[in-house]
Formats: sequence, structure tokens, C-alpha cells
Amino acid sequence: MVLSVVDSPPPVELTEATKTFGPVTALDRVDLRVRPGETVAVLGPNGAGKTTAISLMLGLRAPTSGSARLFGRDPREPSSRERVGVMLQESGVPSTLKVREALELFRRLYRRPTSVAAALEAAGLEEKAGARIGDLSGGQRQRLYFALAIVGDPELLILDEPTVGLDVESRHGFWKQIRQMVADGKTVVLTTHYLEEADALADRIVVIDHGRIIAEGSPAAIKSRVGGKTIRFRADGVGEDDLRRLPGVRRVNRTADGFELYSLEAEATLARLFQEGIVISDLEVVGARLEEAFLAITGRREEEMN
Repeated sequence: MVLSVVDSPPPVELTEATKTFGPVTALDRVDLRVRPGETVAVLGPNGAGKTTAISLMLGLRAPTSGSARLFGRDPREPSSRERVGVMLQESGVPSTLKVREALELFRRLYRRPTSVAAALEAAGLEEKAGARIGDLSGGQRQRLYFALAIVGDPELLILDEPTVGLDVESRHGFWKQIRQMVADGKTVVLTTHYLEEADALADRIVVIDHGRIIAEGSPAAIKSRVGGKTIRFRADGVGEDDLRRLPGVRRVNRTADGFELYSLEAEATLARLFQEGIVISDLEVVGARLEEAFLAITGRREEEMN
């Protein structure tokens, strides 16, 4: 009998997963199930437990208690691993190999790999196929690691900070590739400190802090947990300190085009701006971004994400 998607084991499942290192609990009774065809972004400040969770999913570490499963099996089994493509922050690929050689080597580890040409095209590395890995720039190496992750045509992609070092254009190209792979039925788990990336790609966001899941839901659901709004405008003759004193304002950023405020009382903030006779232009008011929601949920400062 052929199992339906509903009956099939989830691509990733952590059950009461705990990992300790001596007296330190890096992951504390985490339950996480990733459905087929879903894109899940795992977010958290530095040291929150994201990388530990990924290492348990991949069988790189064993949980101290609880369990980790890939497609219902032990993640250390070859039958599980051959269905997964992985892009970690550190990848030990010999720098003397050429790009094409590395892809040829990796694709032989899979039963039904995609072509080297297809992987090169997806990663935007066609012109670097004959280059040695040691001669690639940081961004090009990152794209190579993505090509290595997808050359086996895996059912599940696990991506740990996949766009670090990429410029804006390359990052958006990467997003396009991920969306296409999901449309083709792939499942994706990623960690990222680019919150706009999680917002753009994820069906579901899981926020980890101090080794525990503290929030979970769609990007819209996560953002709805904070009631504030972002206010952007141009203004002359006003300083950041003046804006911080406005009612409801929690954060002020000076941008290349003017100012950006995050306010819990947008209407009161704007009313006071107008009352004080401050002349503004290019006014824009939008709902809270994922960044504001993340900072509110974790209670962390923005710099702790990086």
C-alpha cells in the first residue's frame, strides 16, 4: 500500500529533545514537527539553541534525552541522510578542487541526483564552474555551498544562515530558488538572522530562546503579537531626541531618506508631530515588522541577533 502524504512520517521531528553540555542546557525539551512541503524558519538570538537543534535534526549530535527523527528514522541512518541536502555555516570543501569537480563528487553520494549544470544554474555559478574553490569570493563560496546542498535533488533542505555574505541581488535570487524548490514539493528548514528573509520565505516561524521554543506561528501571526506600527517620513529641523520624546515611540532610526519610528501608539505619535508644527513629507505608516515582533518576544536588543 502506498502511503499518502498525510500518513507519511514528517521530514523532521524533534520530540522532547534535550541537549546538555556539562552543566549547560543548550536545548530544553523541544517539540518540533515539520510538515512535507513546508518552509520553517528557526529564529533566535546568539546562543539560543538554533545550531544545536539543527545538529540534532541531522544526527551530528545525539540528544541527551528525547528523540530526533528524519522521515521517521534515526537521522544517522544513510537511508535518512540521502534524502537531505544540507548547507551549514562551515563547510569543509577542499580549496584545491574546482567547482565542477566538487559538485561531481557530491552528486555521486545520491541515488537520483540532479545534473551539475542544473545545480550551477540554480546557484548562479555557471561562469565559475572551472574555477578553484580557493579562488572564489566569500559570496561565491556561499553560492557553491547552496549548489552542493541541492545537487542530490533532496526532499528536505536544511539551511543554516544560507545568505551570509551575499549581496542584496544574490540574496533575492536565492529566495527565488527556494520558492521554486518549495513549489516543486521540497521541504525547507532554515535559520537566519535576516528577519526579512524569514518573513519572505517561511510558512511558519519558530522562535527559540534559552533552549526553548517561546513562539511559533506564521509570520503574520508572530507580527500580530505586537500592536505597534512603523512610521517613516522626511523632516527638517528635528532631532532624534525630539522624536524619542513623542508618545508611544519605542525606537528611532535615522535613515538615508529621513526617519523611521517604531511606536505602540501611532495615532498619538502622529498627532503630537502635527501639533508641534513639524513639517513632514513622504509619510508612510505600516504594521509591525518581524524585527519588532522578534525583539518584543525575546526581550533582546537588536545587536544580539548578529
